[in-house]
Formats: sequence, C-alpha cells, structure tokens
Amino acid sequence: MKVFKFGGASINSIERIQNIAKIVRSYSNEKIFIIISAMGKTTNALEKVVEAFFAGKKDEALALFTQLKEEHLTVASNLQLPTSNLQLNDLFTEVEWLLHDKPVREYDYYYDQIVCLGELLSTAIVSDYFNTVDINNSWVDVRDIVRTDDNFRDATIDWAFTTQQVERNIVPLFEKNNIIITQGFIGATDENESTTLGREGSDYSAAVFANILNAESQTIWKDVEGVMNADPKKFPDAQFIDVLSYREVIEMAFYGATVIHPKTIKPLQNKDIPLHVRCFLKPELKGTIISNDPVHNLPPIIVVKEDQVVMQLNSKDFSFVEDHLVSQLHDLFVEIKIRPNISQNGAISLLCCLDNRSDKIEKLALKASELFDVQIEKGLTLLTIRHYNNETVNKLTGNRKIVLEQKTEEIIQLILK
Repeated sequence: MKVFKFGGASINSIERIQNIAKIVRSYSNEKIFIIISAMGKTTNALEKVVEAFFAGKKDEALALFTQLKEEHLTVASNLQLPTSNLQLNDLFTEVEWLLHDKPVREYDYYYDQIVCLGELLSTAIVSDYFNTVDINNSWVDVRDIVRTDDNFRDATIDWAFTTQQVERNIVPLFEKNNIIITQGFIGATDENESTTLGREGSDYSAAVFANILNAESQTIWKDVEGVMNADPKKFPDAQFIDVLSYREVIEMAFYGATVIHPKTIKPLQNKDIPLHVRCFLKPELKGTIISNDPVHNLPPIIVVKEDQVVMQLNSKDFSFVEDHLVSQLHDLFVEIKIRPNISQNGAISLLCCLDNRSDKIEKLALKASELFDVQIEKGLTLLTIRHYNNETVNKLTGNRKIVLEQKTEEIIQLILK
C-alpha cells in the first residue's frame, strides 16, 4: 500500500485534475491512500472569509464565501459532475450556518471551522470525478478519523485514538476499493469541532497515515522535479537533489524550507518508510528519494524567510538577563504560541528574530515590556545556508547590511536589512 499526497497546485485546473486521474490510474493494481489539499488559492480565500466574519462584516464574509462556492460548483460542472451533489451542499451549509452567527469565541477557533472546508470540497469533487471515470474510490471525512486536542490552528494529534479509528474505519474500506481519498491538514476534537494542524499540514497528515497503515512509501506530488537546494521561484539556478537523508530534510524544514512540512519526517523515519517527492507534471521522472541512508557532498542548501521582525529586549535595570529573565521570556513564547527563528543573548539584552505575525508580535511586545525595554525592527530577511561556502554567502548577501550573524562549521544564519 502506498500513500499519495497531491497539493493544491496539482488540482488548480480541470486539466490538472484530469492529469492526477491518469497518474492514479497507472497504479490501478495497487492499494493507494490519497490525501488532497484545497484547490489553488482556496485556503487564502477562506482566510479572507474568516477575517471579514471575525471583524463583524457578515455581508462581506457571505459575499466572499458565495464567490468561492460558485467557483467550486463551476469546477464540478466543468468536470460534468452533478451540481446538485448533496455532499457539496452539506459542506457549504456547514460554513454558511456559522457565518450567519456572531463571533463569540477566539479567532483561531473560527479559522479552523471555516478554513477546513477547502480540503473537504476539493476531495469531494475529485472523488466524485474519479468515480465517473471508473477509478472507484471511497471518500472519507478525515474529521471522523483524526482526533486532536483543541489547540486551534496548531492542533496535536491523539495518536492512540486516531490509530484505533484507522484500524476500524479505514482498513476495511480497502476490501471494497483500492483507492481511498481523504483530507490532510485537518482533524477534530472529541467535541467534533474542526481543527487544523498548522499551515502545510497535509504532508504531515499523509505521514501519519503512512505510519499507521505501515505503507511501503509516501509520495508528495508537486509542481517541481523534486527537492531543490533553494526555492526555484526565488533562485532560477536552483539545483535538483536526487537523494536526501531524513536528518537533512528535518534540518531543512527546521530552518524554514517549505518543500517538506517540519513534522512530516518523524512518523516516516520511525518506521523507515521512504518519502518520494515527484513532479505531477512529469510523472515519468523519479524525483527525490528521502530515506535513512546518509548522503554526502550536498550543494549549499539555501532557505530564505522574508518579512521578519527583530525584537531587541534590554534589561530595565542593567541586570543580567540570564536565568530568570530568559526563563520568563520563554514562558511568554509558549503562552503566545510563537517561536523565535533565531535568538542571541548578551549580558543585559536579548535579540529575537520572529515571523511577522502582527497579532502575536504585538501581544509578545506588550507582555515583554513588563520585563524589558522593547525595541522592534520590521521588514528584515533571515538567510540560512547549510553546507555554506564563502562564495555562496558573498553572492547572497551582496551589499545588504548584516544585522546579526550566527554560524557553525555546517550552518550560517544571517539577518539582513
């Protein structure tokens, strides 16, 4: 049994939905568990619905949702599927009912109840289309399978309950069809409230199912040849890497490379399940294979994180920041649910580089100001290079001012202005 994960780019047009049907059909004699992301920019569109709803702009939220609803119905129609599909209508109603109410809970709760719809709609449409072209499959609402806590927008999976549900409700489905389609990125609490696992969490969902189902492999289908040493959208001369180790990819993910979700590797590594990253546009290519085997002589691996905030925290009374103050600051990180991408301690000051999530940055600055004098600088870039050399560093930094530099023999990190 294999696990496939198709991202939003793979289904952002009628032609691409038909293309993934061809890919799946080529595995007709194998059992395939498939996870599919939301179509194209659906998640971004749903986020705008959440923002309008939470701001009390009900009419705007409903208008934005109606537009998204029509777009999905048009896709279904163009695939010659019946637009009276009860499953789609039930999913639409689930969110429309909520949008007619008023927000009385926190933003993250409503984010999860609304944004989860993207994956549910895309999988319902693709599953229906597959059945019409004789790729018989079973569609599953993953919220009935994946149990999580109620840490909305970054929920933690209850492995024991989820494993039990997979064994009871997923494994028997393979006796009926070789193909099972479900959603990544989402789950539900024990009170049936939708949750999400963090942005790009579909890769992680696929790894969770690969682990529980003891899959022979997991494949992430993307619009690139495989894993590159840098984002090809930012670096046209990015190099393709054909083999990588789990450890290398975990390091890449930790420093912000978006090709693989940070939590994806561990469930695969625990059972030595190889991960393939392949191109849905050129399925004949082997792509990148990630496994336990060590790999040497890798090119410099470049990760760029834009829109960074540097927060400088100075001791108010010139006392050392070690121990007590540092401990209190880390407690704030946990409380606000934010993690510094890089930090550095001095005798009476600390410097932290963080993603610019304005709501969390403001909350952190306000609470930290009770302990420190706080200064903030925005609009910075964090550059991380693994296996760096001087030529690559000089080429990427150019004439930009270096605000902070940290390096070891293997990794260099630079905050650039």
